[in-house]
Amino acid sequence: MILSTRFYLSVVFLYLPGIIYFFLHPVASLSFANSQDKMFWDKKYGTEAYIFGKEPVEFLREHIGLLPRGKVLDIAMGEGRNAVFLAKHGFEVDGCDISERAIKKARELARESNVAIHAFVADLETYQLPKDTYDVIACFYYLQRDLVPQMKAALKPGGMIIYETYTTENREHGFEGPKNMNYLLKPNELLDLFKDLKIIYYRELVLNNKKAIASLIAKK
Repeated sequence: MILSTRFYLSVVFLYLPGIIYFFLHPVASLSFANSQDKMFWDKKYGTEAYIFGKEPVEFLREHIGLLPRGKVLDIAMGEGRNAVFLAKHGFEVDGCDISERAIKKARELARESNVAIHAFVADLETYQLPKDTYDVIACFYYLQRDLVPQMKAALKPGGMIIYETYTTENREHGFEGPKNMNYLLKPNELLDLFKDLKIIYYRELVLNNKKAIASLIAKK
């Protein structure tokens, strides 16, 4: 029993520094979470088919005429359908995503469509958006609340945000989409996040009895 106790004590002391480091350095757990996210999305996008299709989000298609022409950033761009659509309409497009496979497919879609986009891998938990750089920032079906101040700072004066994603009502109705409440907007939350900008367009609704969303266009 004495030998057994000594053995277990030695194991505890051996791993104790790592345990303490883990709890005192939440970045370590964040890095692990980001790695898991990357693996998840690489697997999801690891198909020949474009899982969300090649056509842009309808909200972007319907309101592209409101957006100032110039340089645009497509945040969490996925396979590039919105970025390519923007490039077709004369925008200079940057697009980022955590998934290398998504970026590869976005570049392939751009080549297929005979347009140029700058598509790059970026972990938005750590990547810093450049200030006063973009005429438009597009974000569709991605919610990272602490990124919002950077999005505003990255806009040039007069630049616009175009944003659409799911609300908590989407989960309540049992529609397809994220179930984690951290990734769902509360009522009027999107409007509140950008209340210091000029609101050009806003809606919050159940669309075609398929999804519950909030959509916004706002000007700096």
